[in-house]
Amino acid sequence: MLLKTSLISATLACLAVLAGCAAPGAPAPSTGASPMPPPPPGTACNAQGAQFAIGKAPGASVVEEARQRSGSYMARVLRPNQAVTMEFNAQRLNLELDAAGVIRRVRCG
Repeated sequence: MLLKTSLISATLACLAVLAGCAAPGAPAPSTGASPMPPPPPGTACNAQGAQFAIGKAPGASVVEEARQRSGSYMARVLRPNQAVTMEFNAQRLNLELDAAGVIRRVRCG
């Protein structure tokens, strides 16, 4: 009888947890940040436009200006020894930092 009661209790606990999940088609909870819209077709990064950033600290305004000047859809800041994905993305600007946190290389991909 104790085993049967434990099994029923565990089943009810699982059902209660599943009941808290969103129903199919329900909107996802908001995280406060809106996702980036898809990139416009034909946009590609050109690192020449972002060369001004070399020697600067990667503040938000510098990164955004470099992104805009390069024509890229997105930018990422890469720190020394940081693990990064290696897939090539022609719409992404990479700003590589040195150990002091200064931008030393600008490249697309």
